[in-house]
Amino acid sequence: MVTDRATHDVIDESLTPSAAPTGLRVYFAVATVMFLLVAAMYLMRMGLGHIDAFQDWRPTPKPWLLWVNTALLVMSSVMFQRARIAARREQTERMTTDLLIAGLFAFAFLAGQLTVWQQLAAAGYFLASNPANSFFYLITTLHGVHLLGGLVAWGRTAFKVWNGVEIAKISLSVELCAMYWHFLLAVWLAFFYLLLAT
Repeated sequence: MVTDRATHDVIDESLTPSAAPTGLRVYFAVATVMFLLVAAMYLMRMGLGHIDAFQDWRPTPKPWLLWVNTALLVMSSVMFQRARIAARREQTERMTTDLLIAGLFAFAFLAGQLTVWQQLAAAGYFLASNPANSFFYLITTLHGVHLLGGLVAWGRTAFKVWNGVEIAKISLSVELCAMYWHFLLAVWLAFFYLLLAT
């Protein structure tokens, strides 16, 4: 019985490293399709907004704070990459510091996005004012929700790091967090370009 249990544990541990990155890649594929559909709907609705029957599309202003938020997300992604490299090199202190800073940049990005919402609402650009506003809030909400999900994973990883779990046991978690953040950055840059270009 003990041998069977030990074998089961070894099998689980050997499957986890290969299954987790594959699962994350499948998630990326599904999320990418969803974000592409939102982008397609945005472009189609914007095109309809210029037809005589609608004429209701008025572009949402892009506050300068969106540029600052974008820089914060870039910095968060950079720090996750540094933490990933430190984990591979088994540099615990550096990994811990980089992981903490990456999370702080991510929280600052979310706070900045909420501030943008407040600025737009104060200027009278409400969700139901026109379709462009609705899409702006939809896009930033979808991205923000995905980022919050990433922060949950970051929190679990950071908790393990600060409780002294061996670096070998958490390096995969750090790797997955970095991959997820790079994906979120790519999605945000694509949407930010779309918002600025239209």
